[in-house]
Amino acid sequence: MVQKVAVIGAGISGLTSIKACLDEGLEPTCFESSHDIGGLLRFKEKPEPGRANIYQSVVITTELANNMHHSEVLLYMRLYAQDFKLLQHIHFKTTVVSVRQTPDSAATGQWEVETERREGQRETRVFDAVMVCTGHFTQPHLPLSDFPGTRNHYIPYFLSHLNETHCSCCYSNSVNIQCSLIGVYLSTRSGAWVVSRVGQRGLPADLVGTSRMDMMIQKLFPSWINGMVEKKLDETFDHALYGPSHIFCVPDFFEQIPVVNDDLPARIISGRVQVKPNVKEFCGSSVVFVDGSIIDEVDVVVFATGYNYSFPFLPPALQAKSGYRLRLYKHVFPPALTQPTLAVVGFIHSLGAINPLAEMQARWATRVFKGFTTLPSEETMMKEIEKDTVTIYACSEQNPLQVDYIPYLDSLAEQVGVRPNILWLFLKDPRLALEVWLGPCTPYQYRLTGPGRWAGARQAILTQWERVLQPFRTRLVPKPETRASSRRSVIVVISGSALLCCFYYNKHLLSSFFSPLAAVKQHTTTPYLKVL
Repeated sequence: MVQKVAVIGAGISGLTSIKACLDEGLEPTCFESSHDIGGLLRFKEKPEPGRANIYQSVVITTELANNMHHSEVLLYMRLYAQDFKLLQHIHFKTTVVSVRQTPDSAATGQWEVETERREGQRETRVFDAVMVCTGHFTQPHLPLSDFPGTRNHYIPYFLSHLNETHCSCCYSNSVNIQCSLIGVYLSTRSGAWVVSRVGQRGLPADLVGTSRMDMMIQKLFPSWINGMVEKKLDETFDHALYGPSHIFCVPDFFEQIPVVNDDLPARIISGRVQVKPNVKEFCGSSVVFVDGSIIDEVDVVVFATGYNYSFPFLPPALQAKSGYRLRLYKHVFPPALTQPTLAVVGFIHSLGAINPLAEMQARWATRVFKGFTTLPSEETMMKEIEKDTVTIYACSEQNPLQVDYIPYLDSLAEQVGVRPNILWLFLKDPRLALEVWLGPCTPYQYRLTGPGRWAGARQAILTQWERVLQPFRTRLVPKPETRASSRRSVIVVISGSALLCCFYYNKHLLSSFFSPLAAVKQHTTTPYLKVL
């Protein structure tokens, strides 16, 4: 019987996994190699080897407040950890060296977890289950072999206190440059669609067009929706105009992860950023592009080419791939295990926030550990893994972890027993059903029923737009008192327009009626009688 669980990593996935274990009555022990919680979202003044870092001004879209600074997100995580008493289960400055099955793991499902502290002390402990929460931002992806001449002209991705004059940036979907330099050249091989954080009427973009109804329409009419999205993005700025031919425009919006950036178009139109094609080679301090153009005296080269995932502490047998993806059932469980006592949490990417995805994965994993939910056979899981590689996003080396946000959440929620029944809600609570169906799909929906049910979920859903609008209310503006007179003005305008239309219509009718009488004066009576 599973009781003791090892959680590796104290980022957002690790924290939600600790809480999920506590909710199911398990005993979690979390190992964090750094001195604090937060993982990727904790900014580091000095980058640590082997650990990803965010840039200092990063802004993150969350559902607590609209586009919070990363320091505020970290503060939220601290409050989360304190409120649910998670910190007492975390061992800081402790690195997991290896995770291996015990000799009797086929029967018990247990694991030996070897750890090392900063002082060099090593310890091996036995756990009933393991939750890997290290994420996929671990090893920088540096394609240096693709660009001749980079051996003596490379500076790491971290860009914080540079005052150089020219910067050449090898571009990917993760680019978000602080353009304080004199000249920035943005090199991109395939291009991407650029979306804003600000949606219609100034609302957060991730809350607009993300309802269950929108998802259903997208599934029914994918080509039409894709065309509408691309047209809308081009109305903001023409992607073909802002980059060289076939550089910014990709064939399909849903074939590649978009770039979320509000500043890039303004930087391009002001000349602060110049879009260039792929880099051919580096020659000393010069950069040669594939179109033959050359930029001289480049001071800094920044590779914004993403990360490769790595699990050096796991056995190689558990790191087998299916195409470009790690062979995990629903991105969580290795199908080859006799006992499903190892789960990977947060190893996923979607257009939605990672927090709800990781939480749902952790809730499902702990239910499996407890035996409340069973997994299908290895053969069935393997077939679904192969089928899962065909999604709305083309599974490739660049985005092997991409899933559809709502369908994926619903698939896990169904396993846990917390997926909302829309038809039943329409019969039982039509007001709530309309908000669940037409409103943004927030995590409250998975707390309405089943394990982990929260009594305040209904009210939270019905009032979620109030919390979205609240941050804007920093300056209270009284409503205009002429609202009634404005309505009267509208009525007067409409009535006047209707009278003018009637006058025009009657005038036209009368002129048509009297035109034959005018003709009578110029003709005899006989023709007039013929007209009648």
